[in-house]
Amino acid sequence: MKVHKTDFSTGNVYKNILEVAVPMTIAQLLNLLYNIVDRMYIGRIPEEGTLALTGVGLCFPIITLVTAFTLLFGNGGGPLCAMELGRGNEEEAEKLMGNTFSMLILAGIILMGVGFAFYKPILYLFGASDVTFPYAGSYIRIYLLGTIFVMLSLGMNPFINNQGFGNIGMLTVLIGAVFNIILDPLFIFVLRMGVRGAAAATIISQFFSAVWVLKFLTGPKVSLRLKRGAMKVQWKRVKNIMALGVSGFIMAFTNSLVQVVCNATLQVYGGDLYVGVMTVLNSVREIFTMPVNGLANGASPVMSFNYGEKAFGRVKKAIGFVTVVCVSYTMLAWGILKVVPEVFIRLFNSEPELISRGIPALHIYFFGFCFMALQFTGQCVFVALGKSKKATFFSLFRKAIIVTPLTILLPRISALGVDGVFWAEPISNLIGGCACFFTMLLTVLPELKENNIKGKRE
Repeated sequence: MKVHKTDFSTGNVYKNILEVAVPMTIAQLLNLLYNIVDRMYIGRIPEEGTLALTGVGLCFPIITLVTAFTLLFGNGGGPLCAMELGRGNEEEAEKLMGNTFSMLILAGIILMGVGFAFYKPILYLFGASDVTFPYAGSYIRIYLLGTIFVMLSLGMNPFINNQGFGNIGMLTVLIGAVFNIILDPLFIFVLRMGVRGAAAATIISQFFSAVWVLKFLTGPKVSLRLKRGAMKVQWKRVKNIMALGVSGFIMAFTNSLVQVVCNATLQVYGGDLYVGVMTVLNSVREIFTMPVNGLANGASPVMSFNYGEKAFGRVKKAIGFVTVVCVSYTMLAWGILKVVPEVFIRLFNSEPELISRGIPALHIYFFGFCFMALQFTGQCVFVALGKSKKATFFSLFRKAIIVTPLTILLPRISALGVDGVFWAEPISNLIGGCACFFTMLLTVLPELKENNIKGKRE
């Protein structure tokens, strides 16, 4: 296999971004298959598809929490590693990667233990009923067994992308996705394992992805290798990793919080059916935010490297490119969802009642979808340039300060009911997205301009 490496310091900035972003977007699409394929099959289990889909949806907050800790270390260590590479400090970059690996292993063990100890009360707290708990419990018990595999495959893959191997990072996810697509129908239908089969297929797939990542990072093609000596945890370094990664952690953690509040509120105002509707809407949102995520993740190492190298003009071009593409794409996506909403709901469930309730909910939930692009763009820039405090604040601002209170309060207003839960998302996208993006413009761009002038004088 031919291994292509992108040199972030030379050539056209847009091309650099796309060389990493295109494979990463494809990887995001493939990563989406882990969950989406599960839900497509689960929603079609004879006679119990809707309840099974609702049960698995109740597990999302726990799965999101695992992702949050993965981002805490992977998304913190990755940009720092890229900046050190830009400064020519390979030894420190190697130690950042080794410490990230150690913390992912440690966190994975702790999360798995806590999950097994408390999954039952947690699921009931998250909105499970006596009818849906058997499905949720069966799924999460098996999923937790693969916690470490999930964290290593997702958390260490940025260190492949940050060295310019976008195609290899894509293959990390491709390997897992292919196994998942093959194993899902085998386990769910042929072996009649139901939701347990979906969970088993996912963790086996993530195991193969994790093996691929570790094999490549310890192989001869990378300039930075994962070495045992670099894995010795140094808390000062870990603190720096967590300081930058905490924004991604908070974004995922607050996503989990919002999912919990939404499910619990919908259970009160609409019952199990509306919890199922929210499961479908979350799945549709994952499909349409995937390209934005891929572009932002692809641009991040390019920005980080050039920022470390003090090529501030290239960083500014990268910001402009990401903004234009993300906003244009989300405008198009909003239009598609407005015109053919039923198509995307039917991907997961074709029961008439769920579709009839799901279409108006989807129209509300995705109203003003383009404003979400502003949040992604601003957040991407803050993380890539090491602006941890701003990245953390705006992660917390949109979800914890805006969405969660609105999810609780809006259903109580007049006759909004369940619609109030769905309106909380577009309102938060408007307020949070604009606040994050325009703060980024007013703080980062003047800094880049000033540093660029200084560099020319020197």
